Amino acid sequence: MQICVVGTGYVGLVAGTCLADMGHNVVCVDKDADKVALLRGGGVPIYEPGLEHLVHRNTREGRLSFTTDGATAVDNAEVAYIAVGTPSADDGSADLGGVLAVARMIGEAMTSRTTVIIKSTVPVGTADKVRAILEETAKHPYDVVSNPEFLKEGAAIDDFMKPDRIVVGFQHAETRPVVDRLYAPLVRSGKPILYMDNRSAEMSKYASNAFLATRISFINELALLCEKVNADVDAVRRGAGSDSRIGLRFFFPGAGYGGSCFPKDVKALMFTAEQANFPLKILTAVEAVNEQQKTVMASKVLKRFGGDLTGKHFALWGLAFKPQTDDMREAPAVVVAKTLLEAGATITAYDPEAMPESRSHYLGETIGYAESPAEALDGADALILMTEWNEFRTVDWDAMRERLKRPVVFDGRNIYDPSTVRAAGIEYYCIGRP
Repeated sequence: MQICVVGTGYVGLVAGTCLADMGHNVVCVDKDADKVALLRGGGVPIYEPGLEHLVHRNTREGRLSFTTDGATAVDNAEVAYIAVGTPSADDGSADLGGVLAVARMIGEAMTSRTTVIIKSTVPVGTADKVRAILEETAKHPYDVVSNPEFLKEGAAIDDFMKPDRIVVGFQHAETRPVVDRLYAPLVRSGKPILYMDNRSAEMSKYASNAFLATRISFINELALLCEKVNADVDAVRRGAGSDSRIGLRFFFPGAGYGGSCFPKDVKALMFTAEQANFPLKILTAVEAVNEQQKTVMASKVLKRFGGDLTGKHFALWGLAFKPQTDDMREAPAVVVAKTLLEAGATITAYDPEAMPESRSHYLGETIGYAESPAEALDGADALILMTEWNEFRTVDWDAMRERLKRPVVFDGRNIYDPSTVRAAGIEYYCIGRP
């Protein structure tokens, strides 16, 4: 199929590349000429395991190309994806300016029947707005499909190629065969394409992310209660999560959730509910708990070392909001670093992928950056771990103790065994474990 994908951010680039790898001819569009030049030259603007290899291969084999010319890319495309960002506005609503602008461009440029697929995460009613723009501008038949993505950063290629389900909201009967043909290779294992109306499909994405965010905030709040009553949240997590009705996924305590999806989507769903005069009390609590959780590790450091950290230096392992990504949007590590800096501390950080992102957009040169995890430890009063990268999981505790000025570790992801760390002569602080 001839496919156009507008937007080469996380969703658009992964979707376009995977569709090309499935044998479709895909043109990816972005208004950022520098990004297009980077992609044409073999560079990839985000870190996602496996993505760079797929971009190179499909570009080399002629199935994947990049352009700033949206009108030409839409010309003769059977399917046009809208995959631009929907950032949070100040009131928490999703900013649909990019989505609606792309819809207008597609309507004006299409030269034959086109299936317009909204891949961006959008609030209920967006498909209706896109449809209204196309009704104004399009001179050829179309349908608007709501097809939200369910990609996890760090596992996006597998999530796209081996989905749990594909959610499709549509209006016209002629659209279903197009979608069946488009996604046939992805459902050979028996996983379903779930067809529904547009509004239900739009709500499905928000419902999924809001529920997962709720699980995280729930176990995080329980972890803080465990500290008060001298219970072990890891045992509690296993005891409750082993119930088949509950499960263990997204049921790990830590320093709070971040990233591009959960914070933004929780806010957007809350805004939708407010507009419908039906505020969501559970999600209000979920968001409040998460904001509190991001401060927990900094509070532990301040309690241990005092409110004035002048002259204190800390090693920070992990900047990204989760492993296998360089994404620092809403990352708890940023909250911790800024809090400690304000208290007078200095910090040296190490992250395998996110340090360029930190330098460019988040912490800049307010902190130092190390070439290795070990180098970050040198002369530090304590180590603070904020991202559970695999390379942080196995530690030579004797070597760590030699490098640190004080043998103190704050584990914001509970990845170490407390008895092992303490047996090595290291003072250890974690979340929800005695």
